[in-house]
Amino acid sequence: MYRNADPPTPTPGALAPGALRAWAEALVVALAALLAMTAVAALGLWSAHARELPGGSFPAVLAVTVLTAVGVPVDLTGSAAFVAEAHGGITVLPLSVALVGALTAGAVFLWPLRLHAVVTPGDLAGRVIRTALLWTGLLLLVRLAAQHTFTLSTGNPLLDELGGVFGGAPTVGFRTEPLSTLAHALLWVVVVLVLTVAVSRRAPLPSPLLRYQAAVRPAGHAVLVLLLGYVGIGLLAGLASAATDGHARNTFSVLLLGLPNLAWLGLGLGLGASWHGHLGGSLGLPMPEALAAVLKTSGSRDTTLNLGSLAQQDGRAWLLLVLGAVLLLLTGVVAALRSPSGLRLWQYAAHLGVALAAAMLLIGLLTRLSASYGLSLLGLGGSGGVSLQPDLLISVPLAALWGALAGALGGLIADRIRPDR
Repeated sequence: MYRNADPPTPTPGALAPGALRAWAEALVVALAALLAMTAVAALGLWSAHARELPGGSFPAVLAVTVLTAVGVPVDLTGSAAFVAEAHGGITVLPLSVALVGALTAGAVFLWPLRLHAVVTPGDLAGRVIRTALLWTGLLLLVRLAAQHTFTLSTGNPLLDELGGVFGGAPTVGFRTEPLSTLAHALLWVVVVLVLTVAVSRRAPLPSPLLRYQAAVRPAGHAVLVLLLGYVGIGLLAGLASAATDGHARNTFSVLLLGLPNLAWLGLGLGLGASWHGHLGGSLGLPMPEALAAVLKTSGSRDTTLNLGSLAQQDGRAWLLLVLGAVLLLLTGVVAALRSPSGLRLWQYAAHLGVALAAAMLLIGLLTRLSASYGLSLLGLGGSGGVSLQPDLLISVPLAALWGALAGALGGLIADRIRPDR
């Protein structure tokens, strides 16, 4: 008689097969998101002629674009011998890159959970923590590539000529701080994964959170569809513009880098939200003419950007109000139809009001823009900058009111067309 072989004794310090699989799944999430973001950023930069930047700086610019997509601020510093000094900074999220990364990370993160009816709090937290650690490590590696120095053209012929004569042509380099990269990368991935689980219609939840599912998920998922719908409408408009305006490559650069920035700005403006900011000099950042005209009206002083000021530059801006009202009503109907039957109107209103207010808060934070440069050369100077900051104290309450109204109307409509009525 032979006895069954005893199971192998794990080597001290070795990971069990289950743990290896868990870490492998987390690595797949992080790598998939990073590769998707890198691909979109590369295509967008190529469309924006970034391959023509001097000194082989395209890889560094690509790395910087990926970092800024998760909110990492980038400092621009440089000098030119003893006769010039250049300085500046950029805080802007290329939301096309960020959105693709978030959707990819969310989809891949949820894939192993598709066969689970429930998940324990520890398991879900472990998945998030492992993914966050690996994602942060990957972005710290990306930061190593986000370093390059090249000569800056000021756009001022006199300054450029003096720089050449005196050997003082300004050099500009990218710089990101390690701690800032660590903090923003960690915050980005945790927010993305938490929101993914919160608004997913089918992802399993820990038992203690099941009581909140009916209140959060129908409205949250409906608002997510609204946001993606605005991006889809913007994409169609951009493709139509690329086919007719003769500047297809520039249009594609905007679509691949900043489409949600403009689409969600349009959503907010249509609902009455406002921003303030200014535009001075030339930074080469793509921006619609009407938007640029509003921000230029007061020079370096901040001006208010809202639906009225935008309509003064382009009367078609009023269509944003109509579009917002129609799509928001549809959002209310969809949220109500996916909610459990028997809810009262105030519950429909409260759920969608909170969801839309949270979305507007995120839109305001994500569409912030701050970019500037300064140059001093032999007593002569050149500078430029653009700033766009949300008025959250106005925008968030307005969104809550719109959401509550759309939720109540959607509930009324849903109660009449619901199949089990």
